[in-house]
Amino acid sequence: MLLNEKADFDLARRVRGPRGAPIGEVFSFLSGLYFRGKLAYAARFARPGDDVQVITTDRGLLPIETRITADDLRSFSELAIDIQDRRYRESLERDLLEVTADRIVFLGSIATRKYLGILFDILEERLWYPAAFVGLGDMSRGAMLLSAVRTGRELEYLPASRLPSEVRRGHRHA
Repeated sequence: MLLNEKADFDLARRVRGPRGAPIGEVFSFLSGLYFRGKLAYAARFARPGDDVQVITTDRGLLPIETRITADDLRSFSELAIDIQDRRYRESLERDLLEVTADRIVFLGSIATRKYLGILFDILEERLWYPAAFVGLGDMSRGAMLLSAVRTGRELEYLPASRLPSEVRRGHRHA
């Protein structure tokens, strides 16, 4: 919809324009409730100096304020988030090796190796996740994050090292 030349709403016009729009705003529009929840939660609970970033298919981690254009969106769509694809894996690994924070809170799916496996392999004990995420789907996690923002109550985090190894490898548990 954002790439449709007939789309005349503000975000579509900005994405198709030369300056683009912030990736956080674009991904919120494209991903719906879950990403909106992640972005709102990060904005509400990030500590001063925290870097809020998103994982991309071909550019590793990008700060949420990074402006992207229609060409960037097309480029993202040409590559799947697949741990076997070196373009995805290597760009993410490169950026993770540059992360210096003592604690990184991951608001993505903890039930899939395409994210958690790479993150855990590099960040190890520094990687944390919301304890309440275990066993929940995207919509439930998004609603939970938005509820936390509304109530002003930050979620409890656990180190990813405490997840069962089959979860860290990307296998859902019952």
